[in-house]
Amino acid sequence: MMQRDYVQDLSAKVGQEVTLRGWLYNKRSSGKIQFELLRDGTGICQCVVVKNVVGAEMFASCDTISQESAIAVTGIVQATEKAPGGFELSVTKVDIMGAGGDYPITPKEHGVEYLMEHRHLWLRSQRPWATMRVRDTLIVAIRNFFHERGFICFDSPILTPNAAEGTSTLFETKYFDEGMAYLSQSGQLYGEAGAMAFGKVYVFGPTFRAERSKTKRHLNEFWMVEPEVAFMDLEGDMELAQEFVHYVVGKVLAERRSELSILDEGSGRLVQRCEQVLKPFVRMHYDEAAKILDKYWDEKLASGEELPPTFKRFEYGDDFGAYDEVALTSLYDAPVIVHHYPAAVKAFYMKRDPNEPDKALAMDVLFPGFGEIIGGSQREDNYDVLVSRIEEHGLPMAAFEWYLDLRRYGSVPHAGFGLGLERLVMWVCDLEHIREAIPFPRTLTRIWP
Repeated sequence: MMQRDYVQDLSAKVGQEVTLRGWLYNKRSSGKIQFELLRDGTGICQCVVVKNVVGAEMFASCDTISQESAIAVTGIVQATEKAPGGFELSVTKVDIMGAGGDYPITPKEHGVEYLMEHRHLWLRSQRPWATMRVRDTLIVAIRNFFHERGFICFDSPILTPNAAEGTSTLFETKYFDEGMAYLSQSGQLYGEAGAMAFGKVYVFGPTFRAERSKTKRHLNEFWMVEPEVAFMDLEGDMELAQEFVHYVVGKVLAERRSELSILDEGSGRLVQRCEQVLKPFVRMHYDEAAKILDKYWDEKLASGEELPPTFKRFEYGDDFGAYDEVALTSLYDAPVIVHHYPAAVKAFYMKRDPNEPDKALAMDVLFPGFGEIIGGSQREDNYDVLVSRIEEHGLPMAAFEWYLDLRRYGSVPHAGFGLGLERLVMWVCDLEHIREAIPFPRTLTRIWP
């Protein structure tokens, strides 16, 4: 097996000879000294090539190495504050393992569309590299959070016979002689079956929405985590959501500060905004939030402030739009949970509050300056009521017979929520567009590469 030394481990190897294998990220020359930046996937190391040390022939060879060529560099590890990461290599040998050619992404400004066309290569650059490492930490933290609390990972099917949240945004395909099948919008309904079998489960996998949306917060394929817990009500659901956010964002702060520094160019801004969501969440009833928004928009309009052309004034009974969510969270220094939304704007499976029949036992977690990150609810556990809800929404009853069995046989109060991984990555990394939060985005206009 080929021996490997990694950039991320150099702090433990100061004064030792190592061989780093990776790719030439960038370089510059100063007379008889060359500074080669090598990246190996774990970080970037400055490799100092001195002509008098490596010899004229190797020095000249190093001068011809093109960007993204694969190289192996041997040298002594030195600690220095001036180098990226605090360490550099005093080079004794360089081997060119694979030429980089005329690399299409050069160290200059490129448009996002151009970079997306070369996404397979753009992932090697610093910002997407840092973003994907943050994403990885969030994924690991999500799984660890639930495993540490006794949840079972419960995989739901990607091909389903029915819709979870209505039929208007489905990708469909012919399924042999069985009729039409649909790419899953959500694993939640199957998660409910898991909760009745194991008590508490989480579904974590890809989901698909055939929305013709071009907003900066929408993807047509994304990853979603959906815990589901038997014998839990809306209050417990909100507590679980807060504990979950504190845990996973806390892991990013503990493990990915250097990546956050790359993304905010060392300003410390991303650390501060992550620390903001570790505070206790603000909670408010929909009616209270509606009054706050009415007052907020009244003041904005009275001030003569120019609002975006796509702005639509909130009206009581509506779900909140993106502008409303950002406005509401701008008034607090912590995430806001809005609960008890009008049942008319929520999904068929959400239970209504017996004390407020027009309200659903539903909640959304809104992040500062962003909006919804989590949506959840207590589920309708009454068989007859659920049947009527399916009929009201015009859904095919036959497709939900298995789901109704969960109410026929030992139904109990239960609740859960869903979090889109890419929205969380987008917020943590403060990305301009959600397409940067996933390795290869699928949007209304992009299915390549």
